[in-house]
Amino acid sequence: MPLRTPGSDAAYRQTNGGRSTTQRSFGQPEPQESQFRPMYPGQAWPTQQPAYRPMYTPPPPSDWHQQQARAYTPEPPNKLNRVVAIAALVALVIGVIAGAGAATAVVALDGNNGPITDQPSPPVGNGADPKIRTGSVSAVAATLLPSVVQLKVEGSDNSDATGSGFVIDNLGHILTNNHVVAAAAKGGSIQVVTNSNKVATARLVGRSPAYDLAVVQVVGLDAPSVQFGRSDLAVVGQDVVAIGSPLGLAGTVTSGIISAKNRPVTTGDSVDQASYISALQTDAAINPGNSGGPLVDMNARVIGVNSAIATVRGSEDGQSGSIGLGFAIPIDQARRTAQQLIATGQASYPVIGASVDMSFEGGARVSAVNANSPAARAGLRVGDVITSVNNEPVDSAEVLIVAIRTHQPGESVRLAYQRSGRSRTITLTLGQQIG
Repeated sequence: MPLRTPGSDAAYRQTNGGRSTTQRSFGQPEPQESQFRPMYPGQAWPTQQPAYRPMYTPPPPSDWHQQQARAYTPEPPNKLNRVVAIAALVALVIGVIAGAGAATAVVALDGNNGPITDQPSPPVGNGADPKIRTGSVSAVAATLLPSVVQLKVEGSDNSDATGSGFVIDNLGHILTNNHVVAAAAKGGSIQVVTNSNKVATARLVGRSPAYDLAVVQVVGLDAPSVQFGRSDLAVVGQDVVAIGSPLGLAGTVTSGIISAKNRPVTTGDSVDQASYISALQTDAAINPGNSGGPLVDMNARVIGVNSAIATVRGSEDGQSGSIGLGFAIPIDQARRTAQQLIATGQASYPVIGASVDMSFEGGARVSAVNANSPAARAGLRVGDVITSVNNEPVDSAEVLIVAIRTHQPGESVRLAYQRSGRSRTITLTLGQQIG
């Protein structure tokens, strides 16, 4: 769905399997168009290369050293000046080494102006590899890479896809995106490649198009399971790491921050197959093939499932790569859905039992109310315009659907709506639907 931000008016295009639909947002004139799309691989990429400006510094004149010597009159040598000069040289060497990013040596002078000696640097970290700093990107990568796999999917209709996934328990269950494995839902094969390049055939346990999640399993998989964090505790600006197989490059690690929370994002090419996500937004570089991979905090705990990217105008013929706008399904929701898929092969999602006008702007206008539904029992009518859910503003049908799907069936929500120019509120208990 459109990403609604103040002061922008952009048309966002949702794409799935090469088909697209366009939905227009509201506001000021647009500077450019962008779109959300699942990260499908296998499409042609733009061949235009970025322009680079070489950082060229002209060489000094051939008599530079003579010029410097003529401009400099040394003081009479004495022992104190020798010590000061050597100390200054030592400080300069340490500064250059540190600036180059290498480990710095501890340098000492003996009392008799003897030779400079090097002592080994203390270890950086406390783990098995002392070169890895605790809480660093390299530490997170070392912990998570063995748990992240590449998925290669072939459908019975000769369609194929590649993506990523991660191991969630000791039974070989792997969590990924539905759009990664959908081609194999009606026959086909799913191959799993571990970080140690071991290949195994996986079975599809279950999938949820509504949340764009799926679980596959490899019995006896030689890979550890991840640790889960809590996406509800994520804060804007915190450091994160994304791991996956962009463009088939398995074991790729990128880093960034949480740029925003609760972004309403829709992917899919039809209402029945659309996925509505209240997403974590990140600027960590994710590209086609990262889908299904983990978004991880700096304690190496998974807080999201990388699922979609935004692309700019002109990328339809050759799918654009990362522009710093990636979106992940919060792990709190993903864990609940994964548990349902493992237990029953299906997942449920909450509904109010009413249809809304997808083209209406300025709220979610009710276009139909199902008989004996939560909406009918609460008194909603056709033409009512829902404007908030639990005091959170609703300015479109997509935002309403995303807001409802952040809850669970059986929970109660408070809706504010307009009817004939008058504001009203109701409280209803959410129903459920399988999908």
